[in-house]
Formats: sequence, C-alpha cells, structure tokens
Amino acid sequence: MKKFCVVIAFTLFTVTSLFAAAPTYRFTLDLQNIQNDKVQVTLQTPPITTLETVYNIPKMVPGTYSVDNFGRYLSDFKAYAKNGQLLETEKLDDNRWRIKNASSLAKITYWIDDTFQDTAATHPIFEPSGTNIEANQNFLLNTHGFMGYFDNLKRLPYEFTVLKPQNFYGSTALKAVKTTPTSDIYVVPTYMELVDSPVMYSVPDTTVLHIGGADVLVSIYSPGKKVKANYVGAIIRSTLEAQKNYLGGKLPVPRYAFLIYLSDKPNKTGAYGALEHSYSSVYYMPEADPERIAQQIVSIAAHEFFHIVTPLSIHAEQIHDFDYNNPKMSEHLWLYEGVTEYAATHVQVNQKILTPEAYLGKLRNYIIGASRYNDTLPFTAMSKGALDKHANQYGNVYQKGALIGLGLDIKLRELSNGNYGIRRLMQDLALTYGKNKAFKDEELFDKITALTFPEIRDFFRKHVEGNQPLPYTDIFKTVGVIYQPVSTEEKVSLGRLELGYDAKAQKLTLENLTETNAFNKKNGLRVGDQLWALNNKTLTPESLSTVFKNEVYTRTPGDEITVVVGRENKRGKIKLKKLKGHLIKITEEKQYVLQIDSAASPQQKIIRDSWLYNN
Repeated sequence: MKKFCVVIAFTLFTVTSLFAAAPTYRFTLDLQNIQNDKVQVTLQTPPITTLETVYNIPKMVPGTYSVDNFGRYLSDFKAYAKNGQLLETEKLDDNRWRIKNASSLAKITYWIDDTFQDTAATHPIFEPSGTNIEANQNFLLNTHGFMGYFDNLKRLPYEFTVLKPQNFYGSTALKAVKTTPTSDIYVVPTYMELVDSPVMYSVPDTTVLHIGGADVLVSIYSPGKKVKANYVGAIIRSTLEAQKNYLGGKLPVPRYAFLIYLSDKPNKTGAYGALEHSYSSVYYMPEADPERIAQQIVSIAAHEFFHIVTPLSIHAEQIHDFDYNNPKMSEHLWLYEGVTEYAATHVQVNQKILTPEAYLGKLRNYIIGASRYNDTLPFTAMSKGALDKHANQYGNVYQKGALIGLGLDIKLRELSNGNYGIRRLMQDLALTYGKNKAFKDEELFDKITALTFPEIRDFFRKHVEGNQPLPYTDIFKTVGVIYQPVSTEEKVSLGRLELGYDAKAQKLTLENLTETNAFNKKNGLRVGDQLWALNNKTLTPESLSTVFKNEVYTRTPGDEITVVVGRENKRGKIKLKKLKGHLIKITEEKQYVLQIDSAASPQQKIIRDSWLYNN
C-alpha cells in the first residue's frame, strides 16, 4: 500500500503546513460520506478584512472556451462566524454568493453535485472539464468544480484535504504533503494552480513511465476492467519518447499525469476527448476494447501533451491571471491550440513515425477542415470572439491554426536557409517569458519579429491579423511540394460510400452510397448495414484504411470481393449476411492534393529536409 501511495502521488513528504504563516484557504472534501451523489465541502477561510465579500465558483476555466457555470452544481451554501453563528448570505447568480459581516467569517460549507450524472442539463459540461461522484467507485475532481475563491484573493495559498475511502488513492501530478490510509493533503500557491491540478480517486490502476527526466503517471478507471494502465502506458511510451526527442531530448516538466476515465454509460454531450493542464490531462472515453482505446488516447495525447509548451511556458496575461467569472479571451489561439496541433502532427514525420507522403495526407486533412470555416475572418478577431460572436468558428483553431503554424515554420526556414524554425522560436519565447511572465496580446507579433526576421511581421499582418487566406501554393513550393486545389484520378473502388460509426455496437455503418457500386441492387449493400469484414479482413475504424488499401485500391477492376454485413431483420435482430460483388473503376475528383515534387531544386530540398527533420 505504501508503495502504491508513492507511485500515485510521485513524492510524498510530511510537513505541518507549507504555508502555516500565510493567510490560507483550507478546504476539506469528504469522499467518505456521500449523500444523494453529492460531496460536502468545508472551507476554513482566510482572514477577510472587508465588511462584505463574494465567494466565487468559476463560470469558465482555461482550455475549455465554453461558459459552463460550475456554480449551478452547488447547494446549501452556509457561512459561519468565528463564534459559530450563521452569517447572512445572498446568492447573486449561478456562481457567486455575497457574505455579510465578512470580517467575522471563519467557515463556509456547501454540497457539490457532479456534472456527469446531470442528464437534464440544457448546457451539459464537456466531461473532461466536469466532475464525477460515484460512491465507492470513482471521483473525478476537476478542482474548479469543488473549490472557489473570494474576490481579489485568488493568489493566496490553498491547502485541501481529501477524506477518501480506505482503499482509494489519488492520481494527480500534485505532490501530497501528507497522506494516510483515509486522507491526503495537498498544497498549491494560488487558485490558478489549484484549477490546473485535477485529481482522480479510485481503486488504483496505474503505471509510471520514466521519460526524458520526467515521471509520467498513467492512471485509468475502467469500470468493466477492460483496459489496463500498463497496456496503455506501453503504447503511449513511443509517442512520449518521440515528443521528448522533438523537444530536444528532455521533457520540460518534472512530472506529468494522464488521468483517464472510461465510461460504460451514454453521456449527455455525445462527445469524448481530453482537457489539457500544465502538468496533466484528463481523458473521457467510452470503455471499449483495449487496442482501440489505447490508439484513441495516443492520438489525442499527442496534442494535449504539447500544451506543456503553450500555455505553460508561453501565455498571455488573460491566461496568466485568468478571470474565471468575467473571462476575457486572448487573440492568440493560433499559438495555444494551432501551434500545439501542428507540433502534435509534425513530430510524427520528424521522428519518422510517418513517411513524408503520409504526413502530407495529414496536412491535406487540415486544409479540408479549414475549408469549412470562414477563411477571410482574421484569426485574431476569431480568437477574441471565440466565446460569443465567433463561437461557431472556434473549431478552426485545430485546422487553420495548425496551418498557420505550418506557414510560419516554413517561412522561418526559408528566411534562415533551413537553420531556424518554429521549434527554435518556441524555445526562444519560453526563455523570453516562461511560466511566471506573461506577454501582452498586442506585443507578441512584434516580439516574434524581433526574435526572427522583419518579413515575419508581414506574414502575421496579412494572414493572422488580416483577412488574406494562407498562400498554400507558395508555402508548399518553398519546400518542393506541389499543391493542387483540384485534381482528378482514376481508382479501383466499391463505389462512393459514406460511412458512420455505431458507438453502441462498436461497428462501422453505411450511411449512404451511390447507385453505381460493386454490388447489384437486389443483393447489395443497404444504408444502415454494419460493416463487419471485407475479404475476411475485420473492419474497424483503425483497420479500415489498411484493409481498403490491400483489398481494394491495389486490385483490378472486375476482381470479385466479399463483404460481411450485419443487417437488422424484421424482429430487430442483427443477422450476418455475406455479399459478393466485383470491383469497379471510378473517376474521383480530389481537392487540395499535395505531393512531393520530384523535380524540386537543390535549395527546395534543403529547406524541405530542414522542415521535416531538423530542430
């Protein structure tokens, strides 16, 4: 037990109180006595010198870009004076409570409900930023959902004690300052760092990877015990090793935690994914077979883990001193999310996990994704309005944002003859600012220009602040890659199929198909069919590309093909049916085609090799 304790909390040491002499928030979260799926929270308050004060639970937290009003899950709010008498309080809105005679305040109590079980919510909270309370099963403590702050007192120390079931342990990147079989005590210097520190409590299933000077915890809650931390850790290791090499051979954090909650129930949001923090990330995924879950986690983790660079070491004032109840957006989402997404993909070709051709396919997908958004909306304006005016454009940060990173990287390498790129720029910005120093929004472009080349200011002025689309043809020509906005090609095919995925059945499904396909109408595919196998090769989202490549695209028109489908009969039961057909030739129009230019000049090849493989 003691050994497990050390594994989960990384480093445990006992002190009376790290901030004994300083005014401190002292919270207690009672996970032992759950009532109606609610946790009681008790706060021994720091001294308040004003006649009135306001207690706040966040309206929004960093990384979510969504107004969630976490205070709506708080009930039975009570404030007590030093003599034990109740003080007068007033609920101002979903997230704020005014306390009268605050100079005599000593204690606050309230109950917190969880967000996972809120099936009636008209605005459900994305699960990785939410909270889970399952007595004797699992507690996901995104700390902003349980603990708040008083006006103008976010920068006081926080000490919080978690009273836990005896066989439970807390998985987190925090270091517990004291632990017993039934409690853990954590201390953080400010509310910002509290919100940045999620904890997951359950019977432990963990593993620790030692990579690049960092201890990386992988902790999984799998209600059906289908997925184990050791299995996911072994698969995620190669990704982290690649990222370590990409970042110069050492990870810039001493510790990191992957907190992974797998659900065996339908969720209200209909979404799965992760939320990043400086030293950890929280994942919410459906409980499925281990291989699929591990691959999904790895693909998401490649992005989330790179947030250790932005915003941990490079961030604006709006993030450094985040206003949780009147949030203000930075104009630099191209940096926080876009460059992070670019790095998450670029690392794969840089570390030779992907071939250059496969990497160009990834870039093509970004261009396709960006084409669905307003390409003339200045990216800085979209960023500032991501919560309201331009909320429907926010998804472009993961598409055009990544392409802005691409364009900046290639422009830097062109101007430096391949000697300086975006990774070096991120290192220089981290040295200029760092964890404890924020940049001003309006100064960043000029600072980057001062660190690099005068021409870079024009790139930002035209394509990030301005409304000019990225010049894909010129960007790719610099590195000897041919870009074609529209191209046609002949290919062997089953016909044009639109596929979906049935999460409950965990099967690919046929959403639509053209009349011209490999099967006749009488015995052919039908909309709604589950796709089980093609030429005896099992079809899954992970195997689909490989199976079609080997069994369709490399064959000859007229070759026989068999597809096994699951089809609902009149009684509503799924029955397997084997269909036979013959491959056909189709002419397909493709957009945004990228290919290596075999006639690239020596200079283009120098820049291309630098872009793909150098630091």
